[in-house]
Formats: sequence, structure tokens, C-alpha cells
Amino acid sequence: MLTTPALFAAASGFALGLGLIIAIGAQNAFVLRQGLRLEHVAAVVAVCALSDVVLILAGVLGAGAALERLPWLVPVVCFAGAAFLLGYALLAARRALRPGALLPDAAGARTGLAVTVGTCLALTWLNPHVYLDTVVLLGSTASTYGEHRWQFAAGAGLGSVLWFAGLGFGARLLRPVFARPAAWRVLDGVIAAVMTLLAVSLAVRGVSGA
Repeated sequence: MLTTPALFAAASGFALGLGLIIAIGAQNAFVLRQGLRLEHVAAVVAVCALSDVVLILAGVLGAGAALERLPWLVPVVCFAGAAFLLGYALLAARRALRPGALLPDAAGARTGLAVTVGTCLALTWLNPHVYLDTVVLLGSTASTYGEHRWQFAAGAGLGSVLWFAGLGFGARLLRPVFARPAAWRVLDGVIAAVMTLLAVSLAVRGVSGA
């Protein structure tokens, strides 16, 4: 039976976990687009949720403290993530300029499962913010809850699972809006802009060594 401190730790983890992942980013934009296309949604949701849970557990187990002792690794990850995000931004921009190719049910428009999962893994594990926020921040915060750190981790993990499931499977409710190519053009234009800004910010952090 969970005690009041344990419930408080779980609720705190749930709130902080949601707060860190709800902001628009590369991962969320990808999950949203796959949900709108009804394309490998279950696999994408599973990869994102499972990755988050693994990273949260790693943070609680002390990986966050270990990462802080390897400052040279942060710029390396920043540059790798920036290069990948910039490439993805260019692909989104190309889709936005070709509205005829944006229809979710267009013949030949579907992407294979392996490519989709690979892209999802890259967007998740090549993103330095994942390590700085999920591993370092959540991990260090969890340590403040002492014996209840695992309840904190469970709450954070639950928040991630519910968020990605809601985003991926709930996106289909917006499909009537995206029945027009113009709507997909706007979405991919926004995704391209977000990815470019994230890539630039990561490159800047890599140069500064932060």
C-alpha cells in the first residue's frame, strides 16, 4: 500500500515528467505527424514511451551524475543532434513545398516500419535535451525523494506513457482538418521551422560547450 509520501513522490514525478515532454519538440512533432497519417502509430508510441522510461530509470540509477562528470560528451552529442535535426528539417520543408505528396493515404506515400522506427529512435536518442532533462534533471530530482525515488520514477514514467499514447492515438481526431493538402503544408512548414531552431540552438550549445 502506498503511503502519503510515496503518493506525493509519484505525483511529483508525474507532473515534472509531463512538464518536460509536453513542450513542442522534434519527438512530439514526429509522433503527431505519424498519428495524423495513421502510420505505424503503435510502434512509434511504444518506442518513445519505452525510451523515456529507460532514460528515467537511468537517471534514477545515477547516470545523470556520471554524465555530469563527462563534460566533453555534451558538445559531441549537441553537434550530432543538430546535424540530424537539420536534415529532418530539410525533409519537412521539401514536403511542405510539394503538397501533392502530403496526403496521408497517397499511393506509395507510406514509410516502412524499419525506417519509421529508426527515425523515431534517432529523434529520441540523438537529442541532447533528452539527457540533460530526462536523465540529469529527473534523476537528480528523484534523488531528493530518498527511499521514494522509485515512486517518483514510476510517476514520471506513467506521465510519458500517457502523453505519447494520447498524442499518437489522439491525433486522428484532427484528420478532418488535415484532409486538405494545404493543412499538411502548414504542419510540415511548422515542423521544418521548429527543427531548424532546435538544430541552431544545439549547435550554439555545442560551440559554447554547455
